[in-house]
Amino acid sequence: MSGLIGKKVGMTSVFDNIGRNIPVTVIEIEPCAITQIKTEETDGYTAVQLAAFDKKEKNVSKAVKGHFDKAGVSTKYKVVEFRDFIPEGLDVGDELNISDVFAVGDTVDVVANSKGRGFTGVIKRHNFSGVGDATHGQHNRLRAPGAIGNASDPSKVFKGMRMAGQSGNERVKIKNLSIAKILEDSNVVLVTGSIPGPKGGYVEIHNKASVNN
Repeated sequence: MSGLIGKKVGMTSVFDNIGRNIPVTVIEIEPCAITQIKTEETDGYTAVQLAAFDKKEKNVSKAVKGHFDKAGVSTKYKVVEFRDFIPEGLDVGDELNISDVFAVGDTVDVVANSKGRGFTGVIKRHNFSGVGDATHGQHNRLRAPGAIGNASDPSKVFKGMRMAGQSGNERVKIKNLSIAKILEDSNVVLVTGSIPGPKGGYVEIHNKASVNN
């Protein structure tokens, strides 16, 4: 599956060929440099490692800088590996542009980290009922989780019990979106629907079609 690295800009809407107003997400895609090509013989699987969006050398470790130097590319912010992606006629150090991977109408999956919402209770984190279903002896605690354990048997809290805790900031994949429009002059792709993460967040766009389709 081929793909590129992008950055979420925001949302807008466009009209399709029959006049429908389609909500789209604007994704900025700079040329992605190939930093490593993995093969079945050397690594046990096929994949291409891409890097995008320049980063100052002083902000990376010597090991990471050495990896970029070996590939002959400048240091980058985001490095992503795309499995089963074999770019024909390209080698380490070359760049992939939007037109090399995407075309209008392609079906894509978008992966990104969702917005972090900090430490939240069970109402917000797990969509518990709370107010309105105040039973089981709850008094003046309508947003509480209720009982979490058991009596003498098995006398423990089961693993995976839904409780309060960190909410959001998770890797999320939105499947079967489509490329609505490509603005190559601005290095921008418009993808139908919404995608995870805040504005300015990095995203992976996986194309389900073949390269140079």
